[in-house]
Amino acid sequence: MKQVGIKAIRNVAFVGHGGSGKTSLTEALLFATGGTDRMGKVEDGNTVSDFDADEIKRKISINASVVPVEWKEHKINIIDAPGYLDFVGDMVGALHVADAAVLVTPAQSAPEVGFDIALEYIEKRGIARAVFISKMDRENADFEARLKELRERFGTRVVPVIVPIGAEASFEGVIDLISMRAVRGVGAKTAETEIPASLQEQVSRYHDWLEESAAEGDDELTLKYLEGEPLTPEEVRRGLKEGITSGKLIPVVCGSASNLSGLTAFLDFIISELPSPADMPPAKGTNPQTGQEEVRKPDDNEPLAAFVFKTMADPYVGKLTYFRVMSGILRSDSHVWNANKERDERVGQIFFVRGKQQEPTSAVHAGDIGAIAKLQETSTSDTLTDRAKPIILPGIEFPAPVYSVAIRAKSKADEDRLGPALARLAEEDPTFRYHRDPETGQTVISGMGESHLDVVIERMKRKFGTEVTVEELRIPYRETIRSKAQAQGKHKKQTGGRGQYGDCWIEIEPYPDGEFLFEDRIVGGVIPKQYIPAVEKGVRDAMRRGVLAGYPVVHVKCAVYDGSYHTVDSSDQAFQIAGSLAFQNAAAKANMVLLEPVLKVDIIVPEEFLGDVISDLNGKRGRVMGTESAGVGKQKITALVPQAEMVRYAIDLRSITRGRGRFSTEFSHYDEVPAHIAQQIIERAKKERAEAER
Repeated sequence: MKQVGIKAIRNVAFVGHGGSGKTSLTEALLFATGGTDRMGKVEDGNTVSDFDADEIKRKISINASVVPVEWKEHKINIIDAPGYLDFVGDMVGALHVADAAVLVTPAQSAPEVGFDIALEYIEKRGIARAVFISKMDRENADFEARLKELRERFGTRVVPVIVPIGAEASFEGVIDLISMRAVRGVGAKTAETEIPASLQEQVSRYHDWLEESAAEGDDELTLKYLEGEPLTPEEVRRGLKEGITSGKLIPVVCGSASNLSGLTAFLDFIISELPSPADMPPAKGTNPQTGQEEVRKPDDNEPLAAFVFKTMADPYVGKLTYFRVMSGILRSDSHVWNANKERDERVGQIFFVRGKQQEPTSAVHAGDIGAIAKLQETSTSDTLTDRAKPIILPGIEFPAPVYSVAIRAKSKADEDRLGPALARLAEEDPTFRYHRDPETGQTVISGMGESHLDVVIERMKRKFGTEVTVEELRIPYRETIRSKAQAQGKHKKQTGGRGQYGDCWIEIEPYPDGEFLFEDRIVGGVIPKQYIPAVEKGVRDAMRRGVLAGYPVVHVKCAVYDGSYHTVDSSDQAFQIAGSLAFQNAAAKANMVLLEPVLKVDIIVPEEFLGDVISDLNGKRGRVMGTESAGVGKQKITALVPQAEMVRYAIDLRSITRGRGRFSTEFSHYDEVPAHIAQQIIERAKKERAEAER
């Protein structure tokens, strides 16, 4: 791969809904520019960008893949990002280092949810964006309808730049509205021709839109346009690029990956209209030594600042760290300073990557993207910099996991490997998290959805030889009492020699002000002072083990007020057992109930799904606290919902809203479980205990 100057680099993320044609478009561009001599297909599992075993098996993109293509002395770093919601983390990472994004959407239907989610992140990043209408050669392709839908949603900022000649089987090329020439041919073998007479009227209308949009971003061009003078192609390009770079314009282009038509015009559009790293503002960060904001211009002569946007385990070279150089030069066989971890990193061989292929290079210059193998300390969102002039660039804001399951190692050997495997997987994927729940004793893994966690579990087996089974996620229920009760606990055992004797009477009552309060009301020394702590310990042990279903008992006030002892046989152990028995006996008379954790849930949904979401929450025993506007066309619902009903909510909400809803949760309080549900939980717990004792 040739080294090119910063002005000849384009870092472009291909984003959009799953199945829209991003990977096929990447493959077609690579083939058309001579990067490969054989074009792969997603269906055959042999594309350059989808090389992971899970991607080949599922025939979808799971990882963001960097695929550079070379065109007219330019280097275009395409980052082919996943479109399925479960793998949104890699898309977010790709957009963080891209200077522009191409939203790919098929010509057969309106943009789907993956398009909308990608656009939200693009708007948040404030980078240039364009829309590529794909699959123009397929049945039911309708460019005009798709353009109309886009303009209805986003207004006149949507402007056509490359439009089709024909559609479906008759799709034979495109028209470049800037040069006002038709481009016919396959792949790189194209020729410019006159615009067909049958399209002159339509093309003229589109060109007027383009001139008007190009003129809006430049006062000189605006004046010329208003005076009725036509803009030259160079003026149109200048005004268009200004509007695109600022995000004020959304250009629309089109083509077909399968018949390789329209690709050269698209490549020309990328290098002429999308910004280079040199067109971008300086990167802002924080000097960790002073805490002050600093900037790094996109220039080789600036101090080094390289941002890590992806980490993955490569089966051949080990850990592979993907980075973009924001300023300076990162060289092979050098030392860099990880400003986040405050560690020196030894840099060995640096690579340019193209899918899974790695091409060694001596250096990666400002604006370009590369990879390093076997860094020890560095992880995603870290900044590699000059130790004498450090800077920490803002990290990637990954979405929080929304779906969790519990796992259990299949064997002792798997259990030994489980911790390191989970740590490595979490390092690769910041949207994956894991923890051991101290209350339930389960190992819980969390991610963006069911498919995401399925892939994690498969990778655990394939990469780390660790097999696990998935278990039902246990809910941390509690037990409590609703009335006052008194009971005796007496432990008496004679086995020859010294026996065991402990006897106490306790009174328990609800204690809403706290978890537990123990009082000593013994008078007259009926239980010596030294045994009172043992009674309390016995009560606490019994509360921890639970009475109804084996869950901890909370909100109890307990007082020991009577009892007896033996001068020889009494001991701490005997009174501890007596205290435990006393609590169990008293609890049986104190109207015990089961409590469940209740979550505060904030849900943001498009207005058209508001009624369906609220109805679903009602069916989940939820209590809607209110709704409010969350922006144009969106509503925020706040509700209190039992945690037991939220286990699969990520899947349910995605189904109800067609992937357009999102939610977050936080613990609110514990509340009493309805009697009929509590009985089911208690019966299940008894059954599990019986099976465990066999």
